[in-house]
Amino acid sequence: MPESRTAFPATNVLSTRRLTLRPWRVDDAPAALDVYGHAAVTRWLSPEMDQVPDEAAMKLLLQQWSAESARLPAPAGRWAIERTADGEVIGGALLLPLPPGREDLEVGWQLRPDTWGNGYATEVTHALAAWAFSQDVYEVFAVVRPGNTRASSTVRNNGMQWVGETAKYFGLELQVFRLRVADLDPAAPATLGPPGRG
Repeated sequence: MPESRTAFPATNVLSTRRLTLRPWRVDDAPAALDVYGHAAVTRWLSPEMDQVPDEAAMKLLLQQWSAESARLPAPAGRWAIERTADGEVIGGALLLPLPPGREDLEVGWQLRPDTWGNGYATEVTHALAAWAFSQDVYEVFAVVRPGNTRASSTVRNNGMQWVGETAKYFGLELQVFRLRVADLDPAAPATLGPPGRG
């Protein structure tokens, strides 16, 4: 099998109603560039990430993510988000240990801007959380930069609870949201946002 078709190791395939989360492949670089080459996506990432300039840089980044995923114990990893109906890669997802203690597990997603507003982030979050919870993880966290109202609204819609703000992750002031097993219960009360914020 040619190298460009080799799936990155150590990441399980996860499925939702409309999406497949699968290991990144080097030949995903053009589709990945449509996500990570977009300033509207990269401007809000933590840790800070520059907009990926071209396909060669994207391939290198996918290779780095592969090496990172190979070193991480389950359930951690990085996934390509593929729309199952047409096989199109529309984003990336992650479960990664947060610095400095690497005890908290971050759940995250990045979607191509033309796919925003379709509920894909909720499907991804719940699939990753269910995978983490099946591996004896009891809570996952999302970190959101202040001002990223789209992401903070999305994580609340995902059932995540606002915990507070901190600068301990990545040296950035971030809002922290948490999801526990019970938070996935549809009968649970609606989540509140940060005090004084809409």
